[in-house]
Amino acid sequence: MMIKTAKGRPEEKRTYAEETVYDFLDSLEINYERADHEAAQTMEDCRIIGEYLGVNICKNLFLCNRQKTRFYLLLMPGNKEFRTKNLSAQINSSRLSFADAAAMLEMIGTQPGSASIMSLIFDKENRVSLLIDKDVLSKEYFGCHPCMNTTSLKISMRDLEQTIVPALSHEPTIVEL
Repeated sequence: MMIKTAKGRPEEKRTYAEETVYDFLDSLEINYERADHEAAQTMEDCRIIGEYLGVNICKNLFLCNRQKTRFYLLLMPGNKEFRTKNLSAQINSSRLSFADAAAMLEMIGTQPGSASIMSLIFDKENRVSLLIDKDVLSKEYFGCHPCMNTTSLKISMRDLEQTIVPALSHEPTIVEL
């Protein structure tokens, strides 16, 4: 896999969603490193990319309850297994499942494989609840896609917790998977 790293936003134009993420980060004066690469299709791809950036890239799951009335974006370590029963009990929700691609595009403006915490920029109505596994917060740096799985970002955890999450206006629920 060919990976090119750099600091800050790319010089060439990107997709609307990706440009919106860079505008958001720049408006908050967030420093970040960037890796451009082939589409990351698997967590193994993300692991390889993360090695170049020196960060663990999160697994991001877009979930909903059985009735499809509550939606969640779950951030968790890429190497952890996801068990819906365990999470459902912690957030007091009926059985969880993966939300469909149409709901993902409508609510967080992102295609499957490209969802990340940055997708919440597009959830202006706060229809999606943010869930973060506590182990994600234990690292010095945070890795995610800027709403496009051909780029990955490395951001300090301090910037994520103190600046980015408050600016997204999505109060996180910390879970333990």
